This record gives sequence, C-alpha cells and structure tokens, in this order.
Amino acid sequence: MNVVLFDNPNDWKNLLPLTFTRPISEVRIGILTIKEKWNTVLQTSCSQLSQPYLQEKFPFVNHNETLFINATLLPTEGVIDKIKNLSLNQGLVSNSELLAFKGNLDDFNNKNYSKIELSEKIVLLKNVWEIFQKNGDAIKNDFELLTKNKTSAPLGEAVTVIGDKSHVFLEKGAKVNASILNTTSGPIYLGADSEIMEGSVVRGPFALGEHSALKLSTKIYGPTTIGPHSKVGGEVNNSVIFGFSNKAHDGFLGNSVIGEWCNLGADTNNSNLKNNYGNVKLFNYLLNKSVDSGLQFCGLIMGDYSKSGINTMFNTGTVVGVGGNIYGGGFPPTHIPSFSWGGAQGFEEYKLDKLFETSEKVFERRGLVFGEKEKNILKYIASNT
Repeated sequence: MNVVLFDNPNDWKNLLPLTFTRPISEVRIGILTIKEKWNTVLQTSCSQLSQPYLQEKFPFVNHNETLFINATLLPTEGVIDKIKNLSLNQGLVSNSELLAFKGNLDDFNNKNYSKIELSEKIVLLKNVWEIFQKNGDAIKNDFELLTKNKTSAPLGEAVTVIGDKSHVFLEKGAKVNASILNTTSGPIYLGADSEIMEGSVVRGPFALGEHSALKLSTKIYGPTTIGPHSKVGGEVNNSVIFGFSNKAHDGFLGNSVIGEWCNLGADTNNSNLKNNYGNVKLFNYLLNKSVDSGLQFCGLIMGDYSKSGINTMFNTGTVVGVGGNIYGGGFPPTHIPSFSWGGAQGFEEYKLDKLFETSEKVFERRGLVFGEKEKNILKYIASNT
C-alpha cells in the first residue's frame, strides 16, 4: 500500500519556523520523527504531500490507491487499527478534521469520501510548543516501539541507575560511564554509537539520537530529546533538538525546540519563565502576530541553520526563523525573522552566499554534502518571506 503523509496548509504555517525547511512529518517528537513512527508501525516507507517547494527534497509518490494520513496525527493503537481497516473511498474524521483517507488523489482533493467518525482519543501536533509539551508521552511510546523484544547493550562502569534498570536501553555502540541515570519519571534511550560522558546526570524521559553525545557533567531534566549527530552540554530541561545541532557548552536551554544545523554558542541561555509568572506569548506565522501559548513555561523556538554567539541571552517565548545569526549583549527581540544577522542593537540581512559558505563547511564536518536541494529551499524561503 502506498502511504502519504499530508500537510494541511494551515497546520504547516502554524508550525513555522520549524516547517519552513521540512514537511510536518519530518518534525521530531519523542525518539522518532512523525514519518519514522508511521514507517515503523505500518512497516512501509511513507512519502509526503507538503508545500511544492519542498517536494524536490521530500517527494510525493502518487498511486491510484493510496492511504493518506494527516501528518499532525501521532500513531496510537486505536488509530492505527482504524486506519488499517479503511475501505476504498472511506475517510476517518474527528471533529470534522480528516485524519486518514484511502483512495486516489483526485478523490482526496475533492473530499469525495464517506466519513467514519473516530471516537478514540487521538494525539495531534498543532502548535510549536506542543513538541516539548507532548514529548514525554511520545518518548515513552517510541521507547516501547523500538525496544520490544530487543536486548540492550550493556551499561558502562560506575553508572548509577535510580529506578527500573530495564527502562534504560542502549543501542549497539552506545556507551555511558560514571553517570547517574534516573528512570523514575520515564525511560532513557541511547541511539546507536551515542555517548553520555562522565559526570552527567540524566532524569528521564530522555532520548539521545545516534552518534550524539552529552558532554562532561551535562545535566538533563526530562522530557528531553536530542536528535542524531548532536553535541549537548550544560543544563537542558524539557526541550527537543531535532538533530545535527550543537549546544556543546554551559548555558541553560529550557522548554524549547531547536531545529537542525543550529549552534548555540558557549553560555547561551534562554528564559523559560516570565518574571510575573504569566502565560508566555509567541509569534505565530499563520496569524502574523503573537499568540498566547497558555503555558507558564515556554522558552526558545529556533528554525534550521540559525546560530547564536557566546553569552547570547534569549527572552521568554523567543521565536527565531531560519538562517539567523544572533550575537551581542542584551536581549534581542522575541521574534527574529529568517536570515537576520545581529542582536539587541539591530539586524541586517544575512546574505545567502555567506550562509551557504558556512553550511557547506558544517555539512562537510559530518560527511554530508550541502547540495542544490537544500540551497533551493533556502532560496525560496528568502524570496517569499
């Protein structure tokens, strides 16, 4: 069966700046991205139907008979069964929102389907802050999915586990030594060839992606996810780093989401709580204004390819677009548009050729090529935002 994860345009805009460079299904929440979750539970390879400018890198595969799944929907047991049992030209809906449809593209576009109302509880990802807000349950679900009937690699020397030791799982090549792991609040998962260095203290739920590392004496409060090929140090609380990004030094990151190919300079800190303990507002790209998150704790949202210099301070509820370079003293604005270069004293445009030059070097360090697909996406964003 051909499976396609589709983006509702308003949902996609609501998850900007994180979705400027990816379909919704490439968002990481828990251990896996949304696409990786569906690939695993359906034992297939899903394609994606998103913005046209993203299709060169994230292609859409069209067959006469296709299973379309709403990309904001996270797989849960009841939903999976209902989707698998859909007949041709049936649509699964919840509160008038289409969750899944089986049929061809024309009928999907024309909403030509009979409706089946879903009564089971569902989990949808609609706002950027829900990525860290719902991350704990997502880690627990992915942990069960990935470790079922598997044996963990052994723990290293002088590791103290507080709680159930079976809730610590190391993939092949992962290692941890002389650290404290606490599973009383949730599991701890280490991807292949990842490492927790000496003196670190980790409280689950926590996920460390393949080839990633916690540096010496890192402090992690779950629920936190660090995606693949990343280095993290200092103090992190209830945050998600998508992957290929570094926060390698001291500094606090809390209630935040960091995209790919980002770097937080030494002693970069973010505030996650207002002085008056009020709800945090964040800039919303769909509405082009700040909106109330309803959360007391909410920190930094940073799009791909953005960076901060040493000692950068981000205020509560700061949203940084794609390709930003933030530095200098004081607090920069709480909304920093894409391709901005500067800080509290003001910004100028971060030229694409300079961004491309840096990105080529960063990709090369990880044995990857910063190619035309990536450049074309960034060119489109720069010309249309």
